[in-house]
Amino acid sequence: MSKTFFNLKDKVVLVTGAGGHLGSSISRRLVEAGAFVYLNGRTEETLDTLAEDLGAQCTPLPFDISDQEAVQESIKIIKDKSGRLDGLVNNAYLPMGGSVDEASHEDFQNCFSVNVAGLFYLTQQCLPLLERKDKNADYASIVNIASMYGMVSPDPSIYGDSGMNNPPFYGASKAAIIQLSRYFAGHVTERGIRTNSISPGACPPEDIASKNPDFHEQLCCKNPMKRIGQPEEVAAAVHFLLSSDSSYINGVNLPVDGGWTAW
Repeated sequence: MSKTFFNLKDKVVLVTGAGGHLGSSISRRLVEAGAFVYLNGRTEETLDTLAEDLGAQCTPLPFDISDQEAVQESIKIIKDKSGRLDGLVNNAYLPMGGSVDEASHEDFQNCFSVNVAGLFYLTQQCLPLLERKDKNADYASIVNIASMYGMVSPDPSIYGDSGMNNPPFYGASKAAIIQLSRYFAGHVTERGIRTNSISPGACPPEDIASKNPDFHEQLCCKNPMKRIGQPEEVAAAVHFLLSSDSSYINGVNLPVDGGWTAW
């Protein structure tokens, strides 16, 4: 009997932060695998451009995940149009700079309001659409995008004067996402929902790498594979965890980092 691996045909998936560097690659991969994708982000124009590129299997759904009223309204749109969700990819985050000396209390509050509290509230509101009424049906799947810096601390020696120093609140929020993923796995699996997280390694956009060649070289040298990652490699892992081929994977944090966190 033939089998189509990682098949997402007719699956309905919400991707947050869909217009970004990782989000656009994730969304493209899922559409190509047959899924219908709701593209979430805060910039409507960016989402419209992406949707035009990806075609009829997606629709823009602009809202801020830290705005609870907007979340409720958007979940209602999904319910009215599709009636369910088969997958949720929590990829949105608040990009902010900072250092151990400059980071403020407000920075932590702003970062956590999106990266952690926003992720939690959106996921909570999606649970009724993700829940499987038919106990024999494939599990729905939540995939939360964390980071290698939720697992290990940034090595300050590789950043130099690049201006790309990783702020303390970023890694702290990503560590919280890893723990929240385990929490959801322990509390919603009985509803027919699996939850996992992915911790990408360094996958900077090409313009950052080209503008900071010394920093790019340091990133490569730090990695056992001696290169940076590509957004498509993260998208492939998301695709796998959303598919029924990962049916017995639950509560796991999957590093996609070339071995960065192995040493």
